[in-house]
Amino acid sequence: MIRALLAALLLSFGLAACDLLEPAPEQIAPGDPAPALWEVTADGGQKAWLFGTIHALPDDARWHSAALDSAFDKADLLVVEIADLGDAKAAAEAFGKLAYTPGLGPFRARQDRAFNDRLDAKIGDNKGILPTNIEDWAAALRIASASAEDSGENGVDRALLAGNKPVVGLESYAAQFGIFDMLSPTDQKALLRAVVEDDSGEDEKAMRAAWLSGDLDKLSHLAMTGMLSEPGLRAALLDQRNWAWAEQIAPMILAGRKPFVAVGAAHMLGEQGLPALLEARGMRVRRKQ
Repeated sequence: MIRALLAALLLSFGLAACDLLEPAPEQIAPGDPAPALWEVTADGGQKAWLFGTIHALPDDARWHSAALDSAFDKADLLVVEIADLGDAKAAAEAFGKLAYTPGLGPFRARQDRAFNDRLDAKIGDNKGILPTNIEDWAAALRIASASAEDSGENGVDRALLAGNKPVVGLESYAAQFGIFDMLSPTDQKALLRAVVEDDSGEDEKAMRAAWLSGDLDKLSHLAMTGMLSEPGLRAALLDQRNWAWAEQIAPMILAGRKPFVAVGAAHMLGEQGLPALLEARGMRVRRKQ
């Protein structure tokens, strides 16, 4: 379920690297949609809302609810991971500045034979996506992009960005790619191998169904038993970013800006998730849906 995890962690790489495979609509969770939503209240009564998103859905998937629409209407500001989500040129430029290292040596020569055999089976005729001097983390994203079947045009993030509210981005494309570029060689290898070995479409469907029904226990189980079980990857891709985001979001709340915070669902989970981190800062966090 690596594609699903990347989708939950990072809004966009400009390469469709974090898109999910599209399930049949009948495999979506039954009943009315109820993706998890929290209301945050500071000591002075200032409000905010936290909404964990998913970045690709089938055309006819229903995810709106009365509680969600009401919260969005009350908010004065939309806070997302990347504000300029549709700027593919900016994404490609940021990727290109970090993804390639002169003199690094042939990508395949840096891998063992068994891995290269699995890689060939994964990417088929798309061998041109891996130039000689590409770094391991960048190769992982290019491979994930090549194997994705959905462009993410139906992502919840894009729908919210179309809601005509002022938008603040917590990160930039350069910052997101920089996180990968700073991974240790060991963690880059772990990410690369996880992407190449990923073949778990059923788990991706289960993650989408859990998101639509607001089943945080299921989401947490699916997310935290895969790639994020690697301590280095979890720290860099999730926990450290959550702390940095909480440091940006808390002042917006205290200033009375009424932010609606919509970031990948994995960022809402557990003791290091945004609801827990804001609660630790003395704010009251209440699950609304």
